[in-house]
Amino acid sequence: MKYAVDGILYREGRVILIKRAGKTFHGCWALPGGMLEEGEMVEKTLEREMKEELGVDVIPCDILGVYSEKNRDPRQHTISVVYICDYEGELKAGDDAAEYGIFEVNEAVDLELAFDHKKILQDFQNWLQKKGTFWSSKNRN
Repeated sequence: MKYAVDGILYREGRVILIKRAGKTFHGCWALPGGMLEEGEMVEKTLEREMKEELGVDVIPCDILGVYSEKNRDPRQHTISVVYICDYEGELKAGDDAAEYGIFEVNEAVDLELAFDHKKILQDFQNWLQKKGTFWSSKNRN
């Protein structure tokens, strides 16, 4: 089992997604994020991954939730903590990001998304209306 952190970089009604360059879900859009390193706190993973993939510093605002469905990552069972963040700095694609895009939240949900990121973005749409936290099995109503 692995642990990951994903970031919803949100500003003025829009989110930043990366186009995956790696083998898994190659060419699909995804939330930026990555695997926790041994001994690392999830907040540090968030900071490191956003810097590596997008070249920005993040300001965590909230935790959207925890996602742990066993099939969310075809490589292995991966549990992810998803943060909602603002950011500072100039965006540039790096690490496993072939490119980045800035999308209206409603538009992002309709893209070809990697992993369970469609569900996460749908939960984020709900969060924008009602706040609260989410997790893999929570009813979205």
